[in-house]
Amino acid sequence: MPISLYNSLSRRTEPFTPLDPQRVTVYLCGPTVYNYVHIGNARGPVVFDVLVRLLRRHYPRVVYARNITDVDDKINAAAQAQGVAIDLITGRFAQAYREDMAGLGIAVPDIEPHATAHIAPIVAMIETLIAGGHAYAAEGHVLFDVGSYPAYGALSGRDTEELIAGARVEVAPYKKNPADFVLWKPSTPELPGWHSPWGIGRPGWHIECSAMSAAHLGETIDIHAGGVDLLFPHHENEIAQSTCAHGGKAFARWWMHNGMLTFDGRKMSKSLGNVLLVHELLQQHPPEALRLRLLSGHYRQPLDWSDGAIAQAVSTLDGWYRVLRDLADVELPAGTLPVPETVEAALCDDLNTPQALAELSQLADQARLEGNARAKAALLGGGALLGLLQQEPEAWFRRGENTVDAARVEDLLLQRRSARAARDFARADAIRDELTALGIVIEDGAQGTRWSVLQR
Repeated sequence: MPISLYNSLSRRTEPFTPLDPQRVTVYLCGPTVYNYVHIGNARGPVVFDVLVRLLRRHYPRVVYARNITDVDDKINAAAQAQGVAIDLITGRFAQAYREDMAGLGIAVPDIEPHATAHIAPIVAMIETLIAGGHAYAAEGHVLFDVGSYPAYGALSGRDTEELIAGARVEVAPYKKNPADFVLWKPSTPELPGWHSPWGIGRPGWHIECSAMSAAHLGETIDIHAGGVDLLFPHHENEIAQSTCAHGGKAFARWWMHNGMLTFDGRKMSKSLGNVLLVHELLQQHPPEALRLRLLSGHYRQPLDWSDGAIAQAVSTLDGWYRVLRDLADVELPAGTLPVPETVEAALCDDLNTPQALAELSQLADQARLEGNARAKAALLGGGALLGLLQQEPEAWFRRGENTVDAARVEDLLLQRRSARAARDFARADAIRDELTALGIVIEDGAQGTRWSVLQR
């Protein structure tokens, strides 16, 4: 079935047709690695992980790049504040980011370009822009001349004067135009720097993504993705410099932007103290529940984050895994799991993950009623496309077990069975209460008593 995706550039949903069906290219703006990322930073990677999974079902080869920005003024400030070398900061938090994304079930991208490994192509792109009259050197800086690109502002839908008025632009005497943005800036001895025709310096943020994308994916890519907060100025500037550097070729054919997260209805911000780090959330909640919550709203809309929403996600997964646990003895047919048409159709409709999750709930109900291999396979196949239901049911229900004395739990369950056999129901109830106090949930069924750790 055809895939349709909303294009931020055209402002409409369009049938997706890649430039080369044999090599579909996707670029996602990755993190600036100077600290742990917050949960809002994880929404794009989770959503576009599903997009890549979907694309891989339709095309023989998808090349997916997600960059690491490892040269930036925020990194410099963090290194100076901690009195350590800059690469210690970037190395530590790049690895933390990879671990956090893996914890959320996000597949490793095909390419993970680092800005510092692409200084030569960055310098070459800047030289091309200068030669074409789209950039100029001034006082050790190189700036992009916004006036040289008449289409500037097409992505955000505002003219240049509006963009200047609404943006935080650095007013500097060496700029021809207040909206001109930095491609290269000088470095003092305590800052990272590389030799260039304009002196020792470092690249601006925007040129990094343009150069890395071109180096690995080509001058024109199929999909460029990121948070809506990057639409201006970052993505607007990427379009301008890439188009001008490549002789007017389109930089990205589709632009996709995910909405922002709020916390209990309020914007996440350090000043409000409601910034939630993925690193910490993964220790506090089942990671799969975090992923489910990030997929529960349409990616282009804002999504509210709350403890109640996470509890609901855990409850939903409890129900789905309970169905799979009850079908543990049902053998699946050999071969690849089928993806139900209803789930795929929802995702082909501009990544409608809420509808896909609703279809998954229907499949769980169907599997519960039918109890056969076909229904079980459909539930697992639909879950796999969303990156859900990827663990054994018992592993899900025993999460957190390492904090519990399993031998003691089993001993108490044995005592409870003995008490019930002797019709000593008061003693059996007392043991249940003791297990509850230990944070253990027990479930009596036809196959015996099962237990799991209560997730608070």
